[in-house]
Amino acid sequence: MAMDNAQSRLLRALDLMPRELKKPVYQLYESRLRTQLRHDALPQHVAVLADGNRRWARANAPGMPIAAGYQAGASKLKQFVTWCDEIGIPIVTLWVLSTDNLRRSQDDELMPLLDVIVGLVEDLAQARDYRIMVVGDLGLLPDGIAEALRRVVEETEHRQGMHINVAVSYGGRHELTDAVRSLLAEEAARGTSLAELAEHLEIDQISEHLYTRGQPDPDLIIRTSGEQRLSGFLMWQSAHSEFYFCEALWPDFRKVDFYRALRDYEQRERRYGK
Repeated sequence: MAMDNAQSRLLRALDLMPRELKKPVYQLYESRLRTQLRHDALPQHVAVLADGNRRWARANAPGMPIAAGYQAGASKLKQFVTWCDEIGIPIVTLWVLSTDNLRRSQDDELMPLLDVIVGLVEDLAQARDYRIMVVGDLGLLPDGIAEALRRVVEETEHRQGMHINVAVSYGGRHELTDAVRSLLAEEAARGTSLAELAEHLEIDQISEHLYTRGQPDPDLIIRTSGEQRLSGFLMWQSAHSEFYFCEALWPDFRKVDFYRALRDYEQRERRYGK
């Protein structure tokens, strides 16, 4: 706790420095944090709720469309993926659009956001040898958007680089509903009765029908903007995840913040319910 307080005071002091001094001092601080991290203790799967883009736009781009916040958020997501790749984290999940967002967003906000998401996914596919997987219900999206996302997934499915899940039109309850529906349909096709399924159903059978089937669950979940809840994100997969909540709005999230999240993760004792 004393170390965290000291680090927080240091960050506040850095924020008050003149602009021309900030960059070299931050780089020095980043380097110090990086050397404190143990590669063998890093999470193998990091998920992020990139929250706060709209609030960032209102505060930093007044008078401009909210899409300015979405663009800033997408730029930060690309940086974040690079940070994860540099440090050797093999799987990253980015939540960019929830099913709740689809229901409450107006068309004049939703379509610009969807265009930004498609651009983000295409840019990630072109950046390096990343394998992109879209997790969510693409059937809820406009046909052209869904097709563009599917095309990127197909183009990158055999790549060997870092695996990036992009959660689009994703909701935890929606995923579980889809998983149960898929499981029931599969068992019905095999001739299994509901009574037989109820008697023999195992946890792994449900896991095999999740959007992220075959992947390890996230070790660390990061949420920005000061919100301290999961909002249904990876409800099944997060049973044993560690959570890190950061006050910064997503476009303001820095590599320093990322390294602090990793250091905090390394200092925890993971008991897995034991």
